[in-house]
Amino acid sequence: MRILIATDAFPPVAGGSGWSTYELARGLRVRGHHVVVVQPYSKRAPIAYDGFEVIGYPVSAPAVPFVQNYFRNERHYRRFAVELDSLIRTHSIDLVHAQHELTGPAAVRAARTAGVPSVCTVRDYWPLCYWSDLVRDPEAGDVCPGCSPGNMMRCLPPRAGAGWPLAAPFIPYMRANLRHKQADLASADAIVAVSNAVAAHLVQRSTALASSRIEVIPNGVDVAGVCAFVASAARPMEGDYALFVGKLAPNKGARALIEVVQRARLTMPLVVVGDGPERAPLVEAARRASSDIRVLNWLDRDEVFRWLGHTALLIFPSSWPEPLSRVLLEASALSRPIAAMNTGGTADVIVDEATGLLSASPEELASDVSRLATDPALRTRLGEAAGMRAQQLFDIGTVTNRMESLYADLINRAKARKKGVA
Repeated sequence: MRILIATDAFPPVAGGSGWSTYELARGLRVRGHHVVVVQPYSKRAPIAYDGFEVIGYPVSAPAVPFVQNYFRNERHYRRFAVELDSLIRTHSIDLVHAQHELTGPAAVRAARTAGVPSVCTVRDYWPLCYWSDLVRDPEAGDVCPGCSPGNMMRCLPPRAGAGWPLAAPFIPYMRANLRHKQADLASADAIVAVSNAVAAHLVQRSTALASSRIEVIPNGVDVAGVCAFVASAARPMEGDYALFVGKLAPNKGARALIEVVQRARLTMPLVVVGDGPERAPLVEAARRASSDIRVLNWLDRDEVFRWLGHTALLIFPSSWPEPLSRVLLEASALSRPIAAMNTGGTADVIVDEATGLLSASPEELASDVSRLATDPALRTRLGEAAGMRAQQLFDIGTVTNRMESLYADLINRAKARKKGVA
C-alpha cells in the first residue's frame, strides 16, 4: 500500500503525538508499505528523520486571538487540502491517514476529492471542544458538559482573563468552527480514537459523528526497542525515586504533587521531569514543605527513558479526561508500577490492582503511592503485569497489524464501490 500520513508533528522535534505518528510510520515501513509524511509548520521546517523525508507545508497566522485560529483552521484547511490533493495524485496514494487537528479536516477533504479512502486519528478532543480538552475552567479542572453558548460563556473568563467580555462576540464563530470540524471528520471513511474514552465522547457529544465508523486503536510503543535501550543505559541516580513526567499545568495534576507526597509520607525523592506554568509554584511549595522534590526541565527522549526505566514508581495525577498518555504506555512497556488518577483513557492502559493502581481523588492517589513506595513485592507484581499487557496490546507490531487491516478493508471497499459504479 501507498500511504500518505499527514501529521501535525514529527520527530526529532515532537511530543507524544509526533512520536506516536513516527512509530506507526516506521511500523508500516517495516511491513513494506510506501509511506509519505507531510507536516504543516509555522516556525521550524520539518527535517528528514530516520529515513523519512518529511514534506513541509508552511502555515502562518497573526498572533491575534480567534483571528489566529481562523488562519490555522478554516483558511489553512482550504489551502492545505489543495496541496494534499496534488500529493495524493503525484505519489499514487492508496489511502490518506491524518493524525491531528491541523491535518484532519484538510486530509479528509483532499482524499474525498482525489477519490481515495481517508482515516483520521483523534488524539484529544479537538472536534468537540474549542480548547481541545473538555475542561471548562483549567484552574478548577471541571469537565465541560458540552459546547453550548452558556458553557462557552463560562469557559471564556479563565482563558481570556479580564478581557473576556471582548471575546464573547466570537462564540458564534467558535460554535461554527466545531460544527465544520465535525462535518469534515464525519466524512472520513474511518475515525481512529486512541482510547475508549475518546470514542465515547465523540459519539455522545456529536450527532454528526454518532453514525461514523470509529475504531479504537491505541498509540503504539516499540516495546523491545525501549526495553533494550533502558537495559543498556546507566541509572540517572542512585537509590529509589518516584517520578512525574509531563507538563506542569493544572490539568496534569501538578498542584496535587505536593499534597500527594506529603499524604503518602514519601521517603524517597520525587523527580519531576517537565516544565509549564505551575513550575514556580511547585518549586516554592516543595521548599516550604521541605519535601525532597527535584524539578528538572524538559529532557530529550532518551533521557526521559533513562529516568522512566529505572524509577521505583510513576505518579500520574492528571485530572482532565486524559485521552491516552504516552508516558503511561512507555512506563508500562518498561514494567514500571504506576499510581494514577482514573481519568479519561487511563483505564485503557492500567487495570486497577492488576497492572497498576487507579484512584478517584488525590487522597486515594496518595494512599496508592504510599502502598507502592513501601511494598517492593507489589511494585514487582504490578510492573511485570504491566509489561505483559503492554506487549500484548500496545506493542507497535500489534498496533500496526490492526491499522494495516483497517487500511486494507477501506481500500477494498473503495475498489468495490468503483466497480459497482463502473
